[in-house]
Amino acid sequence: MGLETGSYTAAGGHQHHKSLPPESNNHHLLLRTPKLVIIFAMVSISCLFLYHSSSPLRFPGHYNPFDATTNHRANSENKLEELRSILKNAAINNDTIIITALNDAWAEPNSMFDLLLESFQIGNQTQRFLNHLVVVAFDQKAYARCIKLHPHCYKLFTDGVDFSEEAYFMAADYLKMMWRRIDFLRTVLDLGYDFLFTDADIMWFRDPFPHFHEDGDFQIACDFFRGNPTNLNNLPNGGFTYVKSNYRTIQFYKYWFDSRLNYTGLHDQDVFNKIKFDHFIHDIRVQIRFLDTAFFGGFCEPSRDFNKVCTMHANCCVGLENKVHDIGIMLQDWRKYMLSLRNETITPSLASWTAPQSCRGSFQRPRAPKKKDRYGDKRIGKLLEQTFFL
Repeated sequence: MGLETGSYTAAGGHQHHKSLPPESNNHHLLLRTPKLVIIFAMVSISCLFLYHSSSPLRFPGHYNPFDATTNHRANSENKLEELRSILKNAAINNDTIIITALNDAWAEPNSMFDLLLESFQIGNQTQRFLNHLVVVAFDQKAYARCIKLHPHCYKLFTDGVDFSEEAYFMAADYLKMMWRRIDFLRTVLDLGYDFLFTDADIMWFRDPFPHFHEDGDFQIACDFFRGNPTNLNNLPNGGFTYVKSNYRTIQFYKYWFDSRLNYTGLHDQDVFNKIKFDHFIHDIRVQIRFLDTAFFGGFCEPSRDFNKVCTMHANCCVGLENKVHDIGIMLQDWRKYMLSLRNETITPSLASWTAPQSCRGSFQRPRAPKKKDRYGDKRIGKLLEQTFFL
């Protein structure tokens, strides 16, 4: 049967119902269809608008993950452009950067940063390197102090981590800081720059570049140098590294950074001592060279000849206060030597270091490597318990 309809008579009575023909039924559906389509379209458009809208008219507390991703990407791109600009302005011959890193504890007045800058000033023709030094600040206070004293400062903050206090060796924040540094240095290589990384407790007395190996991709200072720059049994120190930007070193730094997951609880220097024997390092043919302590010394193994020394590191020392005290003495020793070069009554060859003094109470000499263990797990004992950067 067709659809039945009814109508009221003028007198208010009901007429008899009758069946409508099929064409009348279709006509009635056609009359109702446009209204349904319009309603459905309006509801659909409203839902799509609410889903995709970037308008600020949102419910309180609304979180849009697409906005978060976009903002993060924009911030990352801005930081990368900032870094590119700083590196370009500081580069030596357009391709080499000197880099150091600081937190607030090391950037405080009369602390490590001031001593580092002073060493560049009193070193033998080292003042020019200040124009090429990029200071990486791990917190806002360190950054604020840097921009007061130095032209090339870069903020490398980490969300949820406070790096402003003195970070003790092997503490959780110390490890995060060390691996953050490795990842940052890999970025510098990715951008095409060679770099010379120097810890802030390394004093500069001469130009180090003439003493780097021409065939080295990755060159690293030593706590204990065995006499052969290619000998992987040398006990290295990650506080002073000269690295050329190429495919081999970029792959090496990526591998180094990723290896932290295989050696949880170890810092970058310990992990380097593990992976330097890996087949991957051999396969990518990265040329590793170890630097002679005769030119790049420290409290562990001093550079005895003042006529050769380029840098001296306050390693083998626990505690920021001890380091600051003994570096001050080291700078006094250097001033006396420089004075002797201008004063014929003093013999330069008799110059010697009177530091360490305060550091002697925490002095720990690295154990010499054993030759039998090919992969170095037993060769490298517990490394020096030093503060902040090794």
